Amino acid sequence: LLVLAVAFSACDDNRLYEKNVDFNERVWVADSAATFTFNIEDSDQPYNLYLNIRNTNTYPYHNLYVKYVFQDSASSQVINEELVNKNLFNEKTGKPYGSGLGDIFSHQFILLENYEFEEAGIYQIQLKQFMRQDTLEGIVSAGIRVEKARTNN
Repeated sequence: LLVLAVAFSACDDNRLYEKNVDFNERVWVADSAATFTFNIEDSDQPYNLYLNIRNTNTYPYHNLYVKYVFQDSASSQVINEELVNKNLFNEKTGKPYGSGLGDIFSHQFILLENYEFEEAGIYQIQLKQFMRQDTLEGIVSAGIRVEKARTNN
């Protein structure tokens, strides 16, 4: 067991920050934003930023629109703002994507790859679901992962 624990922790050496917000009763309300704040100490290092989504197999759509706002916390300057469309299920077959355990599936989608922060400091990402429903059922949680990008040095 100890060998497995060490092996799994070694795989995550690049992770700087990862947090997920669970939604009550597996419902993501449109006006409910998930906000994440993290600190960048090394602005010379490129980073990958990911969107984490966990959904049930009863989620009523094949895709999910999420709007994210990425900003510098100190100045509140918006660095990037984008509406992304991510597929959770195969549109034709209905087969779920991601890794599953029981009726819950986990996904990790790249938002920004090899992103270089201009300076060290505290940053914030806010996520909102942008579907046509105010109450979106079947979403268990949403989150952000920030990791050091691998460099070819």
